Amino acid sequence: MKCRTSALGGHATLCEDCGHLQISYNSCRNRHCPKCQTLSKEQWIENQKYNLLDVGYFHVVMTVPDVLNPLILQNQKTCYNILFQAVSQTLKELSAAPKYLGAQIGFTSILHTWGQNLMFHPHYIHCIVPGDGLNDLGRWIPTRKKFFLPVKVVSRKFRGKFLALLKEAFSNGVLEFHGQIKHLGSLQEFERFLTPLYQKDWVVYCKPPFKKSSAVVEYLGRYTHRVAISNNRIMDIIDGNVTFKWRDYKDHNKWKVMTVTAEEFIRRFLLHVLPSGFTKIRHYGLLGNRNKTEKLKVCKNLTNTPIIEKVILSTAQLIEKLIGKKAFLCPCCNSDKLVRYPCYLP
Repeated sequence: MKCRTSALGGHATLCEDCGHLQISYNSCRNRHCPKCQTLSKEQWIENQKYNLLDVGYFHVVMTVPDVLNPLILQNQKTCYNILFQAVSQTLKELSAAPKYLGAQIGFTSILHTWGQNLMFHPHYIHCIVPGDGLNDLGRWIPTRKKFFLPVKVVSRKFRGKFLALLKEAFSNGVLEFHGQIKHLGSLQEFERFLTPLYQKDWVVYCKPPFKKSSAVVEYLGRYTHRVAISNNRIMDIIDGNVTFKWRDYKDHNKWKVMTVTAEEFIRRFLLHVLPSGFTKIRHYGLLGNRNKTEKLKVCKNLTNTPIIEKVILSTAQLIEKLIGKKAFLCPCCNSDKLVRYPCYLP
């Protein structure tokens, strides 16, 4: 709420040519803030482009049944970790199997917990996966099909992994049960709750490959550095009510308008604030931290991907990239002779 207000202080910019003075307030830099994550997102996108290979990438989405929502809401950190673990084990084990690819892949996974109406819906793990991989002999193995893993196989494997890890968490006593799900604290009730989930089809979706590898991280940027809702979807705040637009995917993707009380809006938004210190973007396989630089160098050579020296863009360069013109110019005379200094405000 204090982001870019006088409460966080600011800085003044003075033009040496025309004397124009402009005061800018500081950002909160909280990762859940919809205002001040744009530059962080652009920096992340720039960094990830150095990890891309000149191969086809697929967008894989793995979902959990909504019947698990109350359990996940009360055990967010544990269940989110289980979700990441189940996804990574599923993709790594199936891609390593000779029946499918027989190679190690490198992929990025991102947690997505919200729907368009801001309700709690921790159904998504977005994965960007290359269609090819590196085998134990150091050879690059191309996918044999449009996608190397059958969706039904992935779904069943993911379901089994997730439920097994959930049972393990229950046995270790790390799950909590309150309110309407308090009865699940009993082993008998917990197993009865899980049994139907083994018969249910868990939705796994795989989109066709991206046309350009650079489009991979551009797409991921939609989810990496924002939570629940962006400011441009909020239409009005008046008389204690918030009006925002949302896309109804069940009604042919139509845009609709919803009005809720400010308290309800804040409640929905806070459902998606992640546990402190939780990592929502994770890299696996060839992109894991262990020997990542060496492995990527080998993969780039095998795929004829140009090896480009990494350049860290400054804040000014990132802004120039976003707005398409030189940053930090005087709004009055277009001069670049600007002096900035801290401004402490009451």
